[in-house]
Amino acid sequence: MIYLTYGDSMITIEEEKKEKEFLKETSKKLEKTINDLRNEVSVSFSDLTDFKKLVWSDSNSFDSADQVQAKMLTNEEEVKILRKEDYLKKLLKIEKKPYFGSIIYKDNESSEEELIYISTTYLKDENDINIIYDWRSPICSLFYDFETGPCYFCAPGGKFEGNLIRKRQYKIEDNYLVGVFDNSLNIDDELLQEVLSTSSSDKMKNVVNTIQKEQNQVIRNLTDKNLIVQGIAGSGKTSVALHRIAFLLYRLEHLNSNNILIFSPNNIFTDYISNVLPELGEENTLQTTFNDYLSFFVTEYKGIEDYSDFISRYYTYEEDNVKLVKYKQSDEIVSDFDKYIDFYIENSKFIKDIREGEHNFVSRNDLNELLHEKYSRFPLFERLDEMAEKICYGFYNGKLKKKATFRKLIKESINFSEDLKLIYKHFFLSNFSRIKLTPMEVDSFVDKDIINYEDALLFSYLKGRLAGFPYENNIRQVVIDEAQDYNRLQYVIISKIFRKAAFTILGDINQNINPYYAHKSLENLKDLFIDSKYIELLKTYRSSPQIIEYTNKILGLKHVTAIRRRNSRPVSLRRNIVDLKKTLIEDINLLELDYIKIAVITKDKYIAERLYNSIKDSVEVSLVDEHTKENRKDLVVIPAYLAKGLEFDAVIVYNDPKSRYKREEKNLLYVACTRAQHELYIYN
Repeated sequence: MIYLTYGDSMITIEEEKKEKEFLKETSKKLEKTINDLRNEVSVSFSDLTDFKKLVWSDSNSFDSADQVQAKMLTNEEEVKILRKEDYLKKLLKIEKKPYFGSIIYKDNESSEEELIYISTTYLKDENDINIIYDWRSPICSLFYDFETGPCYFCAPGGKFEGNLIRKRQYKIEDNYLVGVFDNSLNIDDELLQEVLSTSSSDKMKNVVNTIQKEQNQVIRNLTDKNLIVQGIAGSGKTSVALHRIAFLLYRLEHLNSNNILIFSPNNIFTDYISNVLPELGEENTLQTTFNDYLSFFVTEYKGIEDYSDFISRYYTYEEDNVKLVKYKQSDEIVSDFDKYIDFYIENSKFIKDIREGEHNFVSRNDLNELLHEKYSRFPLFERLDEMAEKICYGFYNGKLKKKATFRKLIKESINFSEDLKLIYKHFFLSNFSRIKLTPMEVDSFVDKDIINYEDALLFSYLKGRLAGFPYENNIRQVVIDEAQDYNRLQYVIISKIFRKAAFTILGDINQNINPYYAHKSLENLKDLFIDSKYIELLKTYRSSPQIIEYTNKILGLKHVTAIRRRNSRPVSLRRNIVDLKKTLIEDINLLELDYIKIAVITKDKYIAERLYNSIKDSVEVSLVDEHTKENRKDLVVIPAYLAKGLEFDAVIVYNDPKSRYKREEKNLLYVACTRAQHELYIYN
């Protein structure tokens, strides 16, 4: 019997027998290693606990040096145990599927061929030789980057050249060999198509066994400090970012999950991607949204408007002064604002001497010298604190008990205010602003409990320039997803907060949903992030060719390459509908016969809420809004601007006669349509 692959190649009975035998032996070794580690970790933790009890109960018999030594030994032993426990968790994840690929490689300097099996972690034999390799190890890059033939890989020891003799993929279920695929690096290979054809789920999955060459070049890049990735809808940007994080955790010394921060577009997206890193054997990293940062830093207001509400103001026609909001979001205001702040700082000075008691006196000339020369490296408001401390040290021999007194005297002697709201108001009333406003107009957006999102960005920048930005020294890697939705000022702020971090920035200018701001190209960010490489991902793996052809027409795109094979389902346009609710229920019922994850995507949250209330008694459905943190329902109603980064088996893009997409809203329509994998209905 010949054991056929799903591709064009086949393997012999002898090869099939060898593969099954290797799987059997590997499974046994894996099981033994797991059991051994379980015992080791259990015993080690028990011994460590006993030792800690001994040290604690008999502490009087230890001198201080012995106590320090005992603590050091305890900490070292604890680290060793935790490492074993971490490795055990990784092995448990591959217990039923030990590996997914293999290569045969022959180095130019050697006469021997190496057979290398690839998994999400490594496994060694009794002689400390790899039975299976971690996909992130240097030699495993050959699996992703080359067809059979001449190849090379880079490792800490240098560049190694040779020949890739064979590349093989496996489908293993419960330690049983279901399929074997011999292939070159053909983007349309059968295993990839099988993965693409599967149904969506409520969590993103890892794609470690189907990473493509152009994606791998982003994932494994260690040459450039910062990466800026422009990737079309469905090109796997988020998945690439998460696999890159897993790779960096493997390759960079002393980097751990707490040193990495992901900026996500919203909480739903954060929940959606939460399984990928654990599937790859790594802990989830720190995650935040820009709204979270604003809420933490801008404490002068009771709250910050959500980004989704900021966007919604435009699409629901609730914004009266679009021109002003566009100015507040623009690149031009960054320059205008900087000039205003620089002018404010330069013209800040002491207009009175400071006197405390009979003998403690500092002249205003000396104070101004301290303000503009000695402490000029500090933000303006921090300079005043530093000066109060210095005066205390001078008059009271290093005691700070009078600092508050001098800080009060300083405040009374300066010609400028520390009231950030007042300073912010004055910008829009000054000649630095390109839009002239009345005091009443300025008060309307400054004097309120919940500050508008666009004002919160500017206000946080003003506060950072004058009072100091929070500095996150612990963060060494920052990942920004949906990068097109951040304006330039946000990138300036982020670069100041994470001054020593490396950045991976991923987005798609075609999916910009911010109606007040648009990047011409993400490549323009290179001037803000020095030592950057700009990369484009031009293949889409999400949608069928029929859906891609339709979505291309929305924005006039031609460069999109669809990888998923054509199906028999054309895009369905629903026009001139007599009974919207009845038609919608019928379409949902029809789609549920073939698909699991279905989304009805609306233009804004108000339409979503009305539609949800209209159909919730007829179908099992959930409403997703900006407060939703996780979604477990198979059918959802969701606004387009919250569907960013998500994907569904089938999508119904819903709009009624009162909520049609206008020409200037075509990017939002594009986002809604590109969420569909297999089938797309459009109500128009």
